[in-house]
Amino acid sequence: QVHLVESGGGLVQAGGSLTLSCAASGSDFSINAMAWYRQAPGKQRELVAAITKLKNTNYAGSVKGRFTISMNNADYTVYLQMNNLKPEDTAVYYCAAASVVAQGPNYWGQGTQVTVSS
Repeated sequence: QVHLVESGGGLVQAGGSLTLSCAASGSDFSINAMAWYRQAPGKQRELVAAITKLKNTNYAGSVKGRFTISMNNADYTVYLQMNNLKPEDTAVYYCAAASVVAQGPNYWGQGTQVTVSS
């Protein structure tokens, strides 16, 4: 079993920055990719950014150039540096991890709220 714990959410003004962190813990697990998803009120959960252990990355078009995902392979910690935040970035952000990259996430965090005021 893997536990993912997010931190770093909060309230920020438009144009500001936040960094989200997610730490994985547990025993006998294998993680080959980690990602951040978000869900705004009334909307479906969407992929924000993903990274594999080989450091391949993927970003949603709406965050390219503003967000950066990174991962520490030694302790399975993933970060999301968010710059130039916009009100439309307001959402609950979820950390996710995948044992098999092609199968998508099989572990999820509880989520952390990010609110961007205009």
